[in-house]
Amino acid sequence: MPNERKFHMRQCLLGTLLLTASNLQAQVHPVEIPQGGKPSNSVRSAAVDAGDYVYISGQGAQRSDGTTSDKFEEQASQALENIKAIAEAAGLNMEHIVYVQVYLEDVGNYEKLNGLFAKYFPSAPPARAVLGVSRLSPSSIEINAVAVRDLTGRKPVIPANYKSTEPFSPGILTHDRLFVSAMQGRDPLTNTVPDDPAAQTDLALDGVKAVVEAAGLKLTHMVFVNPYLTQKVPMRLMNEHYARRFEFGNTPARATIEVTALPHNAQIEYTGVAVRDLNLRHAIRPKNMPPSPTASPCVFAGETLYCSAKSGFIPGPNGGVYGATTAAQLRQTMRNQLDNLEEASMDFSQVVSTTVYLDSLSDSEAFNKVYAKYFKSTFPAQTVVQQLPSSNRSPDAEGHFLDLEQLSLVAVKRPPKN
Repeated sequence: MPNERKFHMRQCLLGTLLLTASNLQAQVHPVEIPQGGKPSNSVRSAAVDAGDYVYISGQGAQRSDGTTSDKFEEQASQALENIKAIAEAAGLNMEHIVYVQVYLEDVGNYEKLNGLFAKYFPSAPPARAVLGVSRLSPSSIEINAVAVRDLTGRKPVIPANYKSTEPFSPGILTHDRLFVSAMQGRDPLTNTVPDDPAAQTDLALDGVKAVVEAAGLKLTHMVFVNPYLTQKVPMRLMNEHYARRFEFGNTPARATIEVTALPHNAQIEYTGVAVRDLNLRHAIRPKNMPPSPTASPCVFAGETLYCSAKSGFIPGPNGGVYGATTAAQLRQTMRNQLDNLEEASMDFSQVVSTTVYLDSLSDSEAFNKVYAKYFKSTFPAQTVVQQLPSSNRSPDAEGHFLDLEQLSLVAVKRPPKN
């Protein structure tokens, strides 16, 4: 009898392990969507269900028949309806949305956007970042989102002295993460933007710090940060002030994006994600990259890997961007991201979401042809924007080109597909 019990226990344990492994492999999959939420191209999933979280691609204003309204309110409403339809296809609803990024061709539509958000998120709205970009397609608005499957522990985070009636939460806490809304370089007491870019930068960083601390965490818990800034804030100055807030070589992953405009005439804002358990935070740096005062290549939040935006920059003593076309640069970008993934013992099959910044949306087709080659089966969720007017594509005296594309990503550690 004792031997039979041991055998039965071993069989049960083996069954449990096999079931767990099976669930781990099955838990990450594209979301089957209704017709109205179909992606606008063939190189992305409308959403990817990664188990604890669902990552929803950037949604424009296309209706189920492919048409788009000329009116902004109808475009914004349709984009939110598309988000809602995809969430529901994943077995969730709008209450499960914890974070959204909204891209607008005209920031002047910000108040109209707020009116619609208040209707779709009447209570405990998600964390949010809104930014003005040069061009979107096929509509003047695009919204992506992250949804949490288990609502246990989901709650808004509001710093003690925070005052706002806008329809987003400064932060949203989940069972394992904190999603931080875009905190702007505005004085919270006077609601004004100082003339000094350094003061604006510090105010925005103070805002992030206040949200993080209101959640019982510290800036050391941050795993990913998006600094969004206009050309009125010098990049060098922003980096100097940012680096003072984090440990050298152990900073969050980061995608620093220049944009055309921000709401409330702000010139800089920071948004990002923190992990609640600091023991689950681990920075990844390939051996060919020196430590940085401003960004880690990738940072784990448990099993989720957040990777900084990469361009076609060739690292090394004679480094630079030498690709003359978007396609050529993207091949190097994907090599750079693969270095990051392999350092984390991962590959492209485990990527669940990407954000793509193009110098020109007219390069989308050329970008997609190269991009598609790196994903053998399931495409990640994807958002594509042109954040600034197109640049001069002529090389400098040393043969260096400006970035024509950048790409950041989120991956979930699971067994790779055969």
